[in-house]
Amino acid sequence: MSKMENNKTPEVIDLRVIFSKIWSERKLFYKVLPITFVLSCAYILCIPRTYTSSLSLAPEIGGMGMEGTLGSLASSFGIDLGSMETTDAINPMLYPDLMEDNGFVVGLFSVRIKTSDGEIESSYYDYLTKYHQAPWWSKPIQWINDLVTTKEEGIKGNTENSPYVLSKRQDDIANMIRDDISISVDKKTAVITITAQAQDALACKILADSVKERLQDFITDYRTNKSRVDEQYYKKLLDEAKQNYESARRLYGSYADANTDVTLESFRAKQEDLENDMQLKFNTYSTLMTQYQAAKAKVQERTPAFTVVKGAAVPIKPTGPKRMLFVLGMCILATFILSLYSIRDLLLKE
Repeated sequence: MSKMENNKTPEVIDLRVIFSKIWSERKLFYKVLPITFVLSCAYILCIPRTYTSSLSLAPEIGGMGMEGTLGSLASSFGIDLGSMETTDAINPMLYPDLMEDNGFVVGLFSVRIKTSDGEIESSYYDYLTKYHQAPWWSKPIQWINDLVTTKEEGIKGNTENSPYVLSKRQDDIANMIRDDISISVDKKTAVITITAQAQDALACKILADSVKERLQDFITDYRTNKSRVDEQYYKKLLDEAKQNYESARRLYGSYADANTDVTLESFRAKQEDLENDMQLKFNTYSTLMTQYQAAKAKVQERTPAFTVVKGAAVPIKPTGPKRMLFVLGMCILATFILSLYSIRDLLLKE
């Protein structure tokens, strides 16, 4: 048994044989590689180029800072707002999920898009439906889909009813937007990065800025919603208290003017009652004024500040597709496959 093992020798790969086999098939390379080059160029040139623009946004996060204006105002009334702090239900890590919400995406349909050459200026929805370029082989399929969809649903691109009840065409456009726009958040720094892609350099810059504005509006509305409701509530109470106070003041003034020379005790008692009622309503009005000012301060306190770490710029060069790399990669792949084909007998040899 040991003698048999000693007689076994490891197989040696002779590179000269491999190169010789490949060289013997060089005519096949001369035919296939030019065809691969031409077909790769024809394919990649049909795919429209895209541009990408991105920006970074740092929102204010964490507690509302009870040392601020609201904290000072509340402390003067003996209110400790520190114990009332709560954590937001929507933290920055969930902001990327907004792109999955139809309400947020459909809100981008109306963004005004302008191309670098100035020839196109339309809404984002019209830009994607009318001016978005696609490879020639996808146009027949898209034409058939549009024809079938139009007959079945009568699409007119109307989203006035509800962003959550979309036609087939509108849903396709919403998915295209999700593919072209992304929102990401750095877990360590909480910096929000918005990346937009379009077939025009200026258009992708406009998209990035528009998404930033809508994201800021969403965050601000969410963070200040409760405070704004409280402000409106106190404003309503304040208006009612002001009317009651002014009514009581006019009534007291009229009664006092009409009974200036009257010394009867009953008239003086009546006048004191009116004066006390007026004073009570003034005190109510004054208290509500303070609460209303505190509610306004809370809205300002809850309004987050945003810092643009990196602004969106108009890209100079397209980001894709990488035409030269694609053609080179296809040629390398073809060379590799042809090489394997040339030495197939060596690979299959036992």
